[in-house]
Amino acid sequence: MRRTLGLRGAAVAVIAAGTLLASAACGDNFDDGGAPAQQTTGPAALQILIGSSGDAETKAVNDAAAAWASKSGNTATVTPAQDLTQQLGQALAGDNPPDVFYVDAGRFADYASVGALEPYGDKVDNPNDFYQSLKDTFTFDGKFYCAPKDFSTLALEINTDLWTKAGLTDADIPTTWDQLKTAAQKLKAKGTMPLAIGDTRDRVGAFMVQSGGWIVSKDGKQATADSPENVAALTYVQSLLKDGLAAYPKTLDAGWGGEAFGKGKAAMVIEGNWIKGAMTNDFPNVKYTVHELPAGPKGKGTLSFTNCWGIAAKSKFKEQAIDFVKAMTTVDQQMTFAKGFGVMPSRQSAADQYKAAFPADQAFIDGAAYAQGPVNAPKMDSVLADFDASLNTLAKADPKTLLGTLQKNTQATLGG
Repeated sequence: MRRTLGLRGAAVAVIAAGTLLASAACGDNFDDGGAPAQQTTGPAALQILIGSSGDAETKAVNDAAAAWASKSGNTATVTPAQDLTQQLGQALAGDNPPDVFYVDAGRFADYASVGALEPYGDKVDNPNDFYQSLKDTFTFDGKFYCAPKDFSTLALEINTDLWTKAGLTDADIPTTWDQLKTAAQKLKAKGTMPLAIGDTRDRVGAFMVQSGGWIVSKDGKQATADSPENVAALTYVQSLLKDGLAAYPKTLDAGWGGEAFGKGKAAMVIEGNWIKGAMTNDFPNVKYTVHELPAGPKGKGTLSFTNCWGIAAKSKFKEQAIDFVKAMTTVDQQMTFAKGFGVMPSRQSAADQYKAAFPADQAFIDGAAYAQGPVNAPKMDSVLADFDASLNTLAKADPKTLLGTLQKNTQATLGG
């Protein structure tokens, strides 16, 4: 679940990435041509490190790994990490990292930039079947490194009871920024907080995409934060906050948008498909529908959150690891994972099966066609954490000033 990374989590991420980057800088170079000797005969003993969302995911991956091992004659040991970012960063900096592991999109560039990952992406079956936005997320310096495991996108969830009580109908479901504001005004007039939205780039950033902007260029080389498109996006979100048409979760006495929505403190929320589990488990009586986010001045836009199946550059079982990833990314296996723990398949050819199995979630998977992935550049943790902190003040701050600071810090990091 891609919720806001707290200050402690951000600090751990910086430390883990720093360990890896420092290791490379001090001569333990991953990409120096000294590839480890590969075991080409006899069974391989793959070590798989995952960041599990819970028992359902752990069981699903264990079952899939056992099936692959039985068929291939190898062994595969799956270990759920207690803190994936910390454990993986330290392991990759050592001499015996896991062979296969989850790589969060937000960490990918740190690992790829120091040669810790094997760039095997084009060796899997039909690599062009992965959504292009996901391939872009795991491409660094022109190389498609690792196969996207699955993904999530943001959508607009609407509480149908609160919607109806305010006199709104399906015809009022917003598809543009103007319509979102109009619907919000009608909800506010009936005494209902219209919209809950997280106070970080992982939510507010969707408006930047809808406006035609983003934090960095597509290749991750240039800062694009202080563009007129981004200024327009933050100005629009600011207007919602100032006019009482939207609120951050903490002002609604909630830890995240899904909690505010589940408690009925907002009629709408912008969240990802992970909200399904929270609503089922914590707020089973709340009726809601899911819709694509309203389009902005430059069209539709949403954010995607994803992991890939990383393979260590230091693995001595690269051939077998690639075969393992191939098995994990077939359409059938991805649909098994989708049914097992709620993720969306990263292969486009699985979309129709997914929509048939989960018709209420169509808006999430439709968003893949125009989703923006996380910032694809190394060493950006502290810069992005500072921007998230500044978004807390968006209701009263000057959007251009906030973006100017982000521009300066981003370009300094990219050029450093």
